[in-house]
Amino acid sequence: MTSGKKRFLLTSLLALLPLTSPATPTSDPDDANALIASLHRPAPARTPFAEARFMRMLDKPLVVAGELAWLGGDRLERRVDRPAKETSTIADGEVTQEREGKKPRSFSLKRAPQLKVLLDSFVALLAGDPSRLAESFTVALGRDADRWQLTLTPRDPGIAKQIATIHVYGRGDRPRCLRMDEGDGDTSIDLLGELATAMPATPTREGLVAQCGGAM
Repeated sequence: MTSGKKRFLLTSLLALLPLTSPATPTSDPDDANALIASLHRPAPARTPFAEARFMRMLDKPLVVAGELAWLGGDRLERRVDRPAKETSTIADGEVTQEREGKKPRSFSLKRAPQLKVLLDSFVALLAGDPSRLAESFTVALGRDADRWQLTLTPRDPGIAKQIATIHVYGRGDRPRCLRMDEGDGDTSIDLLGELATAMPATPTREGLVAQCGGAM
């Protein structure tokens, strides 16, 4: 499974769900469960996004922007409009990638069992089902008034080698940012909804994390 496929799944699912200071951690599982339940969104749900991906092998981050959509069940779509047009979808157990001027490419989720586990888990998050989410992730919640930060850590050792942690920052019942720290040190940060238009011309990892309200 490539890192691009991981990023598509994670950002697509979590996005369909301005902070100023790190949230205060809490160990109360009922508090986290109540927050997760409040994130439920009826399908279809769409939101704009802007993503900056920081890779060790590159001097500058890769920045893309477009729209994410959860179409219900296990059907997801990620449309990139800038800098080049590309659409990725998950539907009926298949992942399909379409790029302008190229033939579509597809593969079965059966070839990527870890991707299937992530799909099932994040659909549970979109459905507001904390018990199903907890089957694959340990969940920690931090709060600061109505601002919050969910930290998801994969339970499966194989997935944990690829994805160290996922942080979702939000306010009230609305996620605002997503940060994914990969096992190899790469990081992707997504600004969601109205924040998608606030992506800096020259983003930095620290600046975006501060904009989302988290800590490195």
